Amino acid sequence: MSYDAVLFDFDGVLADSEPVHCACWAEILAPFGIQLDWDLYRRHCIGVSDRAMLEFLASCAEPPVNVDLIWPRYADKKALFRQRIADTDVCPSAVVDLVRSLDAYRLAVVTSSGRQEVEPVLERAGIRSHLAAAVYGEDVARHKPAPDPYLRAAELAGSVRPLVVEDSQAGVDSARAAGFAVIRVAGPAEVPARVRAALRAPD
Repeated sequence: MSYDAVLFDFDGVLADSEPVHCACWAEILAPFGIQLDWDLYRRHCIGVSDRAMLEFLASCAEPPVNVDLIWPRYADKKALFRQRIADTDVCPSAVVDLVRSLDAYRLAVVTSSGRQEVEPVLERAGIRSHLAAAVYGEDVARHKPAPDPYLRAAELAGSVRPLVVEDSQAGVDSARAAGFAVIRVAGPAEVPARVRAALRAPD
């Protein structure tokens, strides 16, 4: 066995939740004159901290907006996301089945999103109990692409040879900076086959 653990990013890996995040941010940012569409969000806002994302979007506005004027609305965005995600099944059944099948490995979720946004989704999907560890945005001082989130997750899971599953460049950079093997997926639909192939596990 090459790996002793699998560390999953959340948004775009375990859950197809990025479109929901994008829609919530677009609603929050519209009064500031910031037009956020899916293409812009996909290219620049995935895998980074929300503060870094807002700094980028504020600088792109015409005219630029002081990010400190937007930041107080962060709580409103999180509340809006929790409201919308409660009515949406964003963890595909094939991904849920994969997580449940990996009992030979220590599993963890490593995300820049907040605990209150992520844990209810994991609980609803029935996979939170399968995770030995979870690292959320508030758990580390430095977010992806710094190595801190993945180093912390490996420590909590007691892993020395983890496999990381990511969908963003920032996440890939974070895993590599931590010294871990990583596979990059385009979305949750790719996760089961790619992970099983990497682990050489049967379908």
